[in-house]
Amino acid sequence: MVKITDVARRAGVSPSTVSYALSGKRPISDATRRRVQAAARELGYRPHPGARGPADRRSKVLALSLPLRSGVHVPVVTRFAVSVVTAARTHDHDVLLLTHGAGEEGIGRLADTAAADAVVVMDVQLDDPRLPLLRALPLPSVLIGVPADPDGLTCVDLDFHAAGELCADHLARLGHRTVALVGSPPEVYLRRTAYARRLVQGFTAAADRQRLASSVHPCADDRDAARALAERLLREQPGLTGVVVHNEPLIDPLIDAFGRLGLRIPGDLSLVAVCPAPVAAGARLPVTSVNVPSTELGARAVRLLVRKLSGASVPQVTVLPPRLTERASTAPRRA
Repeated sequence: MVKITDVARRAGVSPSTVSYALSGKRPISDATRRRVQAAARELGYRPHPGARGPADRRSKVLALSLPLRSGVHVPVVTRFAVSVVTAARTHDHDVLLLTHGAGEEGIGRLADTAAADAVVVMDVQLDDPRLPLLRALPLPSVLIGVPADPDGLTCVDLDFHAAGELCADHLARLGHRTVALVGSPPEVYLRRTAYARRLVQGFTAAADRQRLASSVHPCADDRDAARALAERLLREQPGLTGVVVHNEPLIDPLIDAFGRLGLRIPGDLSLVAVCPAPVAAGARLPVTSVNVPSTELGARAVRLLVRKLSGASVPQVTVLPPRLTERASTAPRRA
């Protein structure tokens, strides 16, 4: 079967341009339109009627585009995947998982074959390469994540900017004046992953507003990296008394590493995490945390898709307010 990506390669354009040229959804130059139409004729491409057809022609399948790239922590994304699957079943849909690469080819294939009625998109980057295709295709989609330009899309996520602010403000209220953010692996920031970038922006903005000395440290998610970073933090910031962790696998390793360096939590150092609540509550020391509500986000994404499939209007962006739960890992800074 000829796919939209085959036409794009033959015409020397992107798959989204093919969709725009054939559907008329956006202005395309006459020369490009003719080139696309010629490539489609040569290859025998016939656009599929798409997922917006009558309900009795639908597949009753939702796709989940979740590229398993370097720096992605599989247990975290598994929680989201399970929440999407669970919510989809309540609406009598199964879920097809797409994990390859950037996901553009898989999404194009969905539209070509009608293998799914709609798609949930995860691991969203600020300038995600999947966005032009999602805007162009008739396939309904919802992003768990908010790109830099959400125009023409449907997005839901935790307000990570506000979450970063909440963490810094909490430490400031406890009297901490020198703080650090231990973030995701470096490749997550290099890809400009939306949630990671926004949390850093919120943390640094609040730290500056509170006149805190702050620093941000991307970190690989293993014990050796945690130990090396703990040593470097205390060497470079000897007045450090507050740490925010946005890297779930590092919570226990960092508690251990600081302990070996002679720091008691929370007596000498307060620690806040941004992670699912069960992870924070089940850590070696129950950790004060901002909850990442994976179950609620997955369920909301599915509900938005179901509404779109029914023809109902939906909001462009939905962000959930962050909630901080105090546990045993934070305390007022000692004089």
